[in-house]
Amino acid sequence: MQLRTTIRPGDLGDIVRMHGVLYAREFNLDWTFEGYVAAGLGAFAASFNPAIDRLWIAENDTGLAGTIAIAGRPDRTAQLRWFLVAPALRGAGLGRRLMNEALSFCRERGFDAVYLWTISGLPASTHLYRQAGFRLSEEKTHELWGAIRTEQRYDLAL
Repeated sequence: MQLRTTIRPGDLGDIVRMHGVLYAREFNLDWTFEGYVAAGLGAFAASFNPAIDRLWIAENDTGLAGTIAIAGRPDRTAQLRWFLVAPALRGAGLGRRLMNEALSFCRERGFDAVYLWTISGLPASTHLYRQAGFRLSEEKTHELWGAIRTEQRYDLAL
């Protein structure tokens, strides 16, 4: 398993596809979720600043195995985004490794806090967030990605 932070042509498309396909299969999110991921990654790429932004790509012999990103914000906070591990590799420590890399980057860059948005009903992800010290700080329920869903915000003070 190799982790890299150099973004290559095709990486963003692969990340969008992985999110779209896996979240549709596992959580019944519709095609609009894929558009949401694509728009966010596009904005991330357009404003990318290596001093405060980072994207980690985990690869194995078959290709994309997982991702996580940190998008720095002007108020000394960072947003954790696009955290996903391929189903065949879950439970083997890759998620924890990606999370540790991302949070180490935040500490090295001097961020005061990290936050993330997710949806309820993702127990494996929630477990990793809580293990890393994140705490649930906000919930809102509304129609999103083809169904009524509860969005959750988690925060971590550094």
